[in-house]
Amino acid sequence: MAMPACNGFMVVLVVAMAATLSMASLAAGTLQYDFYSKTSCPKAEEAIHNATWSIIKNDRTMGAAFMRLFFHDCFVRGCDASVLLVQSNRNPQPERAAIPLRGLDVVDQIKTAVDNFCGKGVVSCADILAFAARDTVAIQGGFTFAMPGGRRDGLISSASDVIQFIPSPAMNADQLIQSFGVKGLSADDLVALSGAHSFGETHCSFVTPRLYPTLDPTMDATLAGNLKNACPRNSGGSRMLNMNNVSADPNVLSNQYYSNVLAGKVMFTSDQTLASSGNTASLVNQNAGNPVAWMARFAAAQVKMGQIEVLTGTAVCGNGSSPSHTVLHGQNGSQMGQFARHSSCETKQSGIPGL
Repeated sequence: MAMPACNGFMVVLVVAMAATLSMASLAAGTLQYDFYSKTSCPKAEEAIHNATWSIIKNDRTMGAAFMRLFFHDCFVRGCDASVLLVQSNRNPQPERAAIPLRGLDVVDQIKTAVDNFCGKGVVSCADILAFAARDTVAIQGGFTFAMPGGRRDGLISSASDVIQFIPSPAMNADQLIQSFGVKGLSADDLVALSGAHSFGETHCSFVTPRLYPTLDPTMDATLAGNLKNACPRNSGGSRMLNMNNVSADPNVLSNQYYSNVLAGKVMFTSDQTLASSGNTASLVNQNAGNPVAWMARFAAAQVKMGQIEVLTGTAVCGNGSSPSHTVLHGQNGSQMGQFARHSSCETKQSGIPGL
């Protein structure tokens, strides 16, 4: 049963369960809960939440966009805001050139809001992406959890990395498990995070391979007919579609996704395959039948994903210079190189050339 919102008891329960599930992995990492409260700006997370809420209030499709940005950022070169870098001499083909991503322009609105509270150069762009995704869950999923901070921003952004590391919607379950495993995520994490496909939008081009030339027999016949009407053969594939065609409100994050998977009412091969693999089918059933357990798993997986190949150090995004000797550290403490400081998280909009 889908549950788009939850009462106070459930929120507390989800927070407690998520904290238990994620604390062990966080203990070995380099991030900290309440990072800015402990260091430089106690109101940083509040400012990000308020700005994120305002953006989603004006356009409810933006929550899924923030979620997707965080996922793409973490899966490509780790959670370092490299997804935000624009074309430059250093990055002639940045990540954004490989695939269209919504929300890149509005990240600067959140950056401006947090700078007004904290001053420029205090909060990293990588943390803004992580906190905006966390706040999207609270706003459009009805449950909340703590997200650690302390990520720093990267210098390098390459479209070829997107092709290498972002899972394809055409992948089967074994391929997905391998793709997530490369990033240190389990099959449980894969299934839990896939619940983000309960809301948001996609293009016809990602759906038509299941419709033509032969209809995917695992797709619900009524959904297939509706999709063929919306996405005619050879129509170009640019039309936008709701990811969730079952719920009355397609902009709610919930465990409805898993019921849709079991009914054959999902958009991608990578969604439907979760019901056909022994490694994932039981998890789909569990999440479909227990919304609270899914919330806890989703929250823990978000925190875990937010630790992928993180960069940490003393410099931050915001003051328009690049450090000359600052060292980055991954989760295992190994040196990772230097990282960027930006005058804006979305450098193109601000007119600052990419690094």
